[in-house]
Amino acid sequence: MAAGEVSAPHGAALRAALLEAAPETVRSRVAELVSRAVGQMPAADLPAPVRPVARFAPAKRAKVGSAPLLAALGSADGFADDVVAWWREHRPEEWDPPVAEPVHAAAVAVLAGDGDAAGELLRDAGERADVGKLRTERDAAVARADRLAADLDRVTAERDAARAEIGAATPDLTDEVAKLRSRLREQGVRVRRAELDAAEAARRLEEGQGHLVRELEELRRERVRDQEAVVAAEARARRATAELESARRAAHEARHADDARLALLVDTVAGAAAGLRHELGLRADDPRVGPRPAELVGSAARAPMARVTDPATLDRLLALPEVHLLVDGYNVTKTGWPALSLAAQRDRLVAAVAPLAARTHAETTLVFDGAGISGVPTASVRGVRVLFSEPGVIADDLIRTLVDAEPEGRPLVVVTSDRAVVDSVRRRGAHPVPSSVLLERLARI
Repeated sequence: MAAGEVSAPHGAALRAALLEAAPETVRSRVAELVSRAVGQMPAADLPAPVRPVARFAPAKRAKVGSAPLLAALGSADGFADDVVAWWREHRPEEWDPPVAEPVHAAAVAVLAGDGDAAGELLRDAGERADVGKLRTERDAAVARADRLAADLDRVTAERDAARAEIGAATPDLTDEVAKLRSRLREQGVRVRRAELDAAEAARRLEEGQGHLVRELEELRRERVRDQEAVVAAEARARRATAELESARRAAHEARHADDARLALLVDTVAGAAAGLRHELGLRADDPRVGPRPAELVGSAARAPMARVTDPATLDRLLALPEVHLLVDGYNVTKTGWPALSLAAQRDRLVAAVAPLAARTHAETTLVFDGAGISGVPTASVRGVRVLFSEPGVIADDLIRTLVDAEPEGRPLVVVTSDRAVVDSVRRRGAHPVPSSVLLERLARI
């Protein structure tokens, strides 16, 4: 739509039509007038899209926020009237100066919604803008023409000077060209000879390289074979060393275990003998005391060992010299304190057994299943050994292993109510004790 050719709508629609018909210079001036007003107006009186723009710096408000400001003039009824009222109240001399610049007058008419005045002013501003644009383009074209004319004169002068230099140098250049052509022919002959020599050298080099490559491949194969032989020899040496070390360790462990079993057996026999002498009132220097072996012929055989069913019998077993007390940990704790967590059960059993071990001086070992234990506890109570079975091994098997490791003749007391464990340790010579008997004994401490 050309400047001034607007219909007769009213209010915000009229201003939107005028802004659409206005040239860019008028639109920029309208945005500047609106930006200056909204920076001083109360935020509550501003449309929602304009409030963020009002918080911009004055220099930034018209440039960055021109789009929402102009859009609000054409969409929010009453916003333009508030802007005009602010200008007439606070800046009347700037709003309507005696001699107004055409762009400013057109911007004021558009903002005021004066369609008749705005049409004429917009048409005049559009023509002025077109004339200014044409003048700018003309001036730029004239400046380009002047630059091109100067460049043409400079290039023409350089061309004439070059032609003069070429004309002066032509005779000398002719002789120089002849000499260069002669040298070129000579160098061509030398180049061809050099190329033939190079080809021969390349052929010899290729033959030598092929020979060297074959030798290098052979050396690499020999090195690989040597490395494989060295690796194999090192592996055999490591295996032999490991086997030797394993044999030495096994022999040392076996010798150490045998020595420990023998020493423990000797101590057990000696302690048992001393205890029997003390209990029976025998003296080692009086062989006449007590019955003789002949006197026992024909007497009744000794009754088998009675089943342990009370704490008193357990105390008598724990009073034996060098006795070893093995406890099936969870079998006892789940019988006595099933409501506690496994960790609390272990701690309570260790704390309860420690005084018994200190009083009886019996070697005491508590055995627990290691399954589900993320880290084996390192704390222990004096006189009580705590063992956890390896992954995949149950505590019952660890108890059988401990019983098998003891020497023949040493008193072993195994506390468990597991029938399978009871049967197996009884066959190995140990004294099985129910878990309830140990719990009853611990309750008295």
